[in-house]
Amino acid sequence: MMWFEPTPFVLGGTTRAHLQVNGLSAGYGAFLVLRNLSLEIKPGLTVILGPNGAGKTTLLKALSGLIARQGEVLLNGEDLPTKTNEIVQRGMALVAEGRQLFPQMTVTENLELGGWLCSKAERARRMEQAFVDFPKLRERTQQLAGTMSGGEQQMVAVARAMMSAPLLLMLDEPSLGLAPKMVDELLAIARRIADAGTTVLMVEQNVKKALAVADRGYVLERGTLVASGPAALLARSSVIREAYLGAPAATAAPKP
Repeated sequence: MMWFEPTPFVLGGTTRAHLQVNGLSAGYGAFLVLRNLSLEIKPGLTVILGPNGAGKTTLLKALSGLIARQGEVLLNGEDLPTKTNEIVQRGMALVAEGRQLFPQMTVTENLELGGWLCSKAERARRMEQAFVDFPKLRERTQQLAGTMSGGEQQMVAVARAMMSAPLLLMLDEPSLGLAPKMVDELLAIARRIADAGTTVLMVEQNVKKALAVADRGYVLERGTLVASGPAALLARSSVIREAYLGAPAATAAPKP
C-alpha cells in the first residue's frame, strides 16, 4: 500500500500560484549567499538544482521569511510579506530539509500544527482529507513522529504542510537520506500535488529523478543562476549531464 492515494490531492489552494523574484539578495549576517537573483516560478513543478553551498536552501529560507531578504518578490502580482506567519497566510508553505517535525508529538498533533491558522472545524476537515490523501497516516495517528523512519517522517512533513492548503509548496531536499523506492514515491507525490493545482518549488540533489518529474528547472552555482529552461531540455544539455549526471561532455549534447 502506498503512502498516498493515487488520485489528485484535494488539499491545496484553488488559485494557481505564480511567483516572481527580481533582484533577490539574501544571506547570513554580512555574508550574502544570493546576489541579485531573478527567477520565475510558474504553475506546475519547478526544481532548483546545484551543488552543495550553491544557495538553494538559502533561497527557500529567504522566500519563507526565515532569513532577511532584499529585492522584489511577488506572489500572483502582489508583494510577498517578510514575516513567516504572514507568508503562510498568503498561501506559501515550506517542508524544510531534515523534515523538522516535533518528535515527541504524535502524527495527529504534528498535522494539527500545519492547520493552526484555520478554524477548529476547518482544521478537522483538512485532517480528514490528509488521511484520504495519505491513507497510511491514518494507521499511525497516535504514533510519535520521532519513532518513525525517515521516509515516514517525510510523509508527515509533506502532509503537515498541505494542512495549510498552500497555493505554493516548497520542498527542500525531500529525498535526502531515503531509500530509492521512497524517493520515487515522494517525487511522485510532488508531481501529483502540482498536477492537482498547487504550484511546487523543489530543491533536490537527485538531478536525474527531479528533472524527470519537473516541468522546468534552474541551476544555481555560488548564488548565481547558470542555467534554466524546460526540464526535458535541461536533462539533455551537455552542461547538466557532464556536471551532474556523469556523462562526458562530448557525448552529452542533445541530438539535432
